[in-house]
Amino acid sequence: MRLLLSALLVTLPGLALATPAEEAAAARIGYYKLVGLEMSGLSAMAKGEAPYDAEKAQAHAADLLALSGYSHDDTFAPGTSNADLPGKTRALPAIWENLAAFQEKGMAYRDAVVALNTVAGTGAEALAPAVGKLGGTCKACHDDYRAKDF
Repeated sequence: MRLLLSALLVTLPGLALATPAEEAAAARIGYYKLVGLEMSGLSAMAKGEAPYDAEKAQAHAADLLALSGYSHDDTFAPGTSNADLPGKTRALPAIWENLAAFQEKGMAYRDAVVALNTVAGTGAEALAPAVGKLGGTCKACHDDYRAKDF
């Protein structure tokens, strides 16, 4: 409990000084950290780096499905690119320059998450290609809309 209180005391003053754009970018980064956490468990099973566990695979897939339903209107607010917030985000201005193309990639991701949910608990043989397809949608977006560095 003391550790939690100490962490809050250190973090809260910084949050009070953050701008709305910085808060939106930080929330977006937090969202994608959750996505990465779920993907890492699935990826390890799909690559054979961790034993396949149907229950865990389905749980990771279900979490991704829940996350994919989140509305990003506020976290992808204009003024939150790496050009606007240097050192705070890797989101490229290209997102807002062609929002329709960016949203199309988001829909491909959502479709891959839905497909993953239909097979995640049915075996490693079905999991691997579904995770690969999902990872491909992530890469496609990163290639076009995410800077390599902060």
